[in-house]
Amino acid sequence: MERRSWAEPYRVKVVEPLKMTTRAEREQAIAEAGYNTFLLRSDDVYIDLLTDSGTAAMSDRQWAALMVGDEAYAGSRSYYRLEETVRAVYGYEELVPTHQGRGAEHLLSQILISPGDVVPGNMYFTTTRFHQEYAGGQFTDVIIDEAHEPDSLHPFKGNIDLDKLAAVIDAHGAERIPYVSFETNVNMAGGQPASMANIRAVHQLCQRHGIPVMLDATRALENAWFIQQREEGFADWSIAAILREICDHSEGATVSSKKDNLVNIGGFLALRDPELARRARALLVAFEGLQTYGGMAGRDMEALATGIEEMVATDDHVGARVGQVEYLGDLLLKAGVPIVRPVGGHGVFLDARRICAHLPQEHFPAQALAAAIYVDSGVRGMERGIVSAGRDPETGDHKRPRLELVRLTLPRRVYTQAHLDVTAESIASVAAEAERIGGLELVYEPPELRFFQARFQPLAA
Repeated sequence: MERRSWAEPYRVKVVEPLKMTTRAEREQAIAEAGYNTFLLRSDDVYIDLLTDSGTAAMSDRQWAALMVGDEAYAGSRSYYRLEETVRAVYGYEELVPTHQGRGAEHLLSQILISPGDVVPGNMYFTTTRFHQEYAGGQFTDVIIDEAHEPDSLHPFKGNIDLDKLAAVIDAHGAERIPYVSFETNVNMAGGQPASMANIRAVHQLCQRHGIPVMLDATRALENAWFIQQREEGFADWSIAAILREICDHSEGATVSSKKDNLVNIGGFLALRDPELARRARALLVAFEGLQTYGGMAGRDMEALATGIEEMVATDDHVGARVGQVEYLGDLLLKAGVPIVRPVGGHGVFLDARRICAHLPQEHFPAQALAAAIYVDSGVRGMERGIVSAGRDPETGDHKRPRLELVRLTLPRRVYTQAHLDVTAESIASVAAEAERIGGLELVYEPPELRFFQARFQPLAA
């Protein structure tokens, strides 16, 4: 039987007007922003697909929860409600609240990494790698090779290569590996999941060597969805049960709650070891706030607890969330636009290396493509390629990732199918005339995490 249409499992109650701009206005705006979409004013953006971080639409229950937040400096009841919710859904006993995910990454890196340590992981994420290196560690990529191939249809391109991981352990010794950094639904690979079989196997290997597994569980809910849909033996499992099974094969997790958890700010570090949690809380008090609020207000913790409950209340929420991403991906594939396949969980990733094949990587093709799409329609995406990769600290040269991508990330419960139709039409139009896109050169480059604040200008003709 032919698949029938589906609709989002919610209805719109409040709307936010969007500003429509002219092409001339957008050309001026992107030039003033140094051709960096991060530096655009949101008022100049029509459809904002820069990130899914903190951009979700909260529910009526979440807005109501804000009104009952306990703002006590110490011992807030909102903290204890959040602690109970994290224990019930994720299964970790120890909760350390932070202002967002990078706060949790900082704490984890500081309590576990010593100078000279090696941290294996399934492809780097920008802020995660920064905190690991800031603590004196060295990130080593152990993701499977297929993750670096945009056209590979491997269903679990987020998997860790067990042979690569074993080789790192043999080369450096388990004592120099503070933990394995295992990201669920790998962002830089295009939102690609890991299989349950791989998650279990990695944990078993690490247990034999006494190495903790620490998840980046920011998008573990979406990873659970792909396991249910793609992995044999899980079709009858609920998303909540799969999520718990993922977490059960780790010693802790960092979570940016601005994604799966459906809030605009917040995050946490969750651990099993009370001693590690004690050490993390000692740093939390110095860097973020008291152990019962971290970097959040009581109302934020109430909204977060409600968001965690909502995300696993039924499978419909995550099914519709990933369904929107697949819808946009299918439109682009039908239009012949090269993208990372399979379509990931939180966004569609354009293969800028192929779309802008006339531009060498040092001319920043993904950065230029993101700017061109904005000028065409006011759709804001972001670069995930050579700019995001940064520079080699020893040679000073650009790191040159195999993937040169533009990320189009869908906020949760925000845009309609019509917005995605407009987005796909714009991208198809830009891609059809991609040879007109000129390269860029850097005019300002911060020393760390340069993609946030770097500025560019068009190369002279």
